[in-house]
Amino acid sequence: MGLAHLMASFAAQVGDWCAKVPVALEIVFKEAAQELVSQMDQLVADEIYDTPPAPGYKRTGFLRASLMASTTAMPTLSRNNPGVPVPADLGDVILVINGADLGDTVYLGYTANYAAFVHYGAQGRTPRPWVTMVAQRWVMIVEAKAAEVKRRLGL
Repeated sequence: MGLAHLMASFAAQVGDWCAKVPVALEIVFKEAAQELVSQMDQLVADEIYDTPPAPGYKRTGFLRASLMASTTAMPTLSRNNPGVPVPADLGDVILVINGADLGDTVYLGYTANYAAFVHYGAQGRTPRPWVTMVAQRWVMIVEAKAAEVKRRLGL
């Protein structure tokens, strides 16, 4: 599927009204991406950090803090847990989203080398597919943000 088709599809999802305001599509794109990140962060907290830890496991917050964004490549599962508390800070992720141009692909990924094991489950542990669950909400997120932006612009 080509970029032109994806952009046309995104524009169609947002609605014809966005043609009246040239920056509207970009605003919806960035705000929807930020909302997706916010929901992923909330769900990882709910599904992982708000549940009892495995016996003998010391939570550091590293998985949550390892979310990265890029417009050039998918972040890789390459970083070891440092073993000390790591605060979650989405500032760099939001900066990448805000710096993206309409038509760019924004790659979001966790860099903790064990993120896939938590997401898909491993060694008898229950999967916690927070990324998949939020990704499935993309259409609803875009629709909600489009309605919000349209309302704010008085259209």
